[in-house]
Amino acid sequence: NAGVGMLNVLEGAEINSTRELFETNVLGTMAMTRAVMPGMRQRRSGVIVNISSSVTLRPLPALSVYSASKAAVNAFTESFALEAATFGVRARLVLPGSASETSFGRNAVSRMGMDVPEAYGSFVQDYFQTLKSATERTQAFDVAQAVWRAVTDKDAPMKLAAGADAETWFREAGINAA
Repeated sequence: NAGVGMLNVLEGAEINSTRELFETNVLGTMAMTRAVMPGMRQRRSGVIVNISSSVTLRPLPALSVYSASKAAVNAFTESFALEAATFGVRARLVLPGSASETSFGRNAVSRMGMDVPEAYGSFVQDYFQTLKSATERTQAFDVAQAVWRAVTDKDAPMKLAAGADAETWFREAGINAA
């Protein structure tokens, strides 16, 4: 699991930061999967669990770059799962919601910056207030439970919700979160 976040509008996202985000979120996931697959293929067993995000379930403002990287992780994992299944290896996705108890958001801002263009200032601030006022959240334990289920439940769905907010978004998208 490698991941970094970015909360900014496209015009505020430096292209080098965007490359770094894709390098970490997408290519990092692919590199790790590629590294562990030969041993799993030889054993003809194993489970690869990639952490995505519930932001891939709906379009959201100020998350276009981050959402694109996690959507790429989804597409990669779903296609890779077909390859891996040939050798008895399963691949699954865990899609957490907003985990304010962790430092993920703070780390994203400190690493990727947040130089929001002035024209988008009030738009982004309004969205921040929406995020802060949300009552449903994801706890770290929710993510751990979803990963555990992905590993131990052979019948787990490809995408697993992690957190109350993610479960709500799954329902609203018509995806069975069970």
